[in-house]
Amino acid sequence: MTAQPVRNARWQLPFAAVLVVYAAVAGLLFSMLPIKDGARDWFAPLIPGGWMAWSFPSAMFFLTIFALLSMMAVWEYASPGGNPRVGILRFETTRGDRLFVSLLGSAFIHLAWLGFVGGQNLWWALALSLVYAVGVFRYV
Repeated sequence: MTAQPVRNARWQLPFAAVLVVYAAVAGLLFSMLPIKDGARDWFAPLIPGGWMAWSFPSAMFFLTIFALLSMMAVWEYASPGGNPRVGILRFETTRGDRLFVSLLGSAFIHLAWLGFVGGQNLWWALALSLVYAVGVFRYV
């Protein structure tokens, strides 16, 4: 007789809260975008004269990392433990390990894309990073 993992049935509310906070902060950041010559300036500092030049893409990057970590916390709340497993790399990994490997690999994919292709069509690098992350969570 094997022990069944404990599952919390009330994970939907914290998950929805993470998504609502993400959408609210993203909307707030969008509303802070300066308008120059009748168009939104996506790369201008969100806080003119601030101590750090937070642009919309950099703020969204860190907001997304925060949301991913929060969703992993909700996943751990819904299904504690996560049972470490041995994948194709032949060592034990947990869900958090796989998230870290996914984020690190995605950073390298984007850097390689910028180095070889340039700054145009970064959406393809994002798509490639998502495929990579799914592969990591499935097979590593």
